[in-house]
Amino acid sequence: MSSTEKNEQDSTPQPRRRLSREDRQRQLLDVAWQMVREEGTDALTLGRLAELAGVTKPVVYDHFTTRSGLLAALYQDFDARQTAIMDAALLTCEPTLDSTAGIIASSYVACVLTQGNEISGVIAALASSPELEKIKREYEAIFLNKCQLVLQPFAGANTIKPASLRAMLGASEALSNAAATGEISAGQAQEELFETIRAMIERTARGN
Repeated sequence: MSSTEKNEQDSTPQPRRRLSREDRQRQLLDVAWQMVREEGTDALTLGRLAELAGVTKPVVYDHFTTRSGLLAALYQDFDARQTAIMDAALLTCEPTLDSTAGIIASSYVACVLTQGNEISGVIAALASSPELEKIKREYEAIFLNKCQLVLQPFAGANTIKPASLRAMLGASEALSNAAATGEISAGQAQEELFETIRAMIERTARGN
């Protein structure tokens, strides 16, 4: 074979590999996160996503159906990442309050920082409709139940109150978002959240 024939053969376009449904959804979510990061949540439409992902609109509609469905999928993706980080860390932590509170604090802040400012926009959009707010609440409940499960052994005979867990979640969101915008450092956010969690459990153990 001559070098010319070989070069012509090498330059022949190769058929594009067809992605599995799971891989395609991962690709679409990655592009959607990039869109939110670069253009803001308001720019996030299924048509625009299809354009940037290089697929037809029916492909995107098949995965998410509506813009609300896409926003919900982004939040679920964020939650899954946050859960995986925390679960992996909890498996190796010491069975002490300080270690457990430290893992929760560092995992929460780290996940928000990994996702950057775009998660704030998604959360704000989730709060814009009852349907999306319900999804957010459901995932918050899962996170709070997990925290209660791992922290309850350090609270003695007293049960951690739902109001206390909600206060912890509020602090988690506020501190993480402040770190994401550069208002405070990641270390400061983690330390303050750690102190908040530890104080909550110590107060519960005292019966206050």
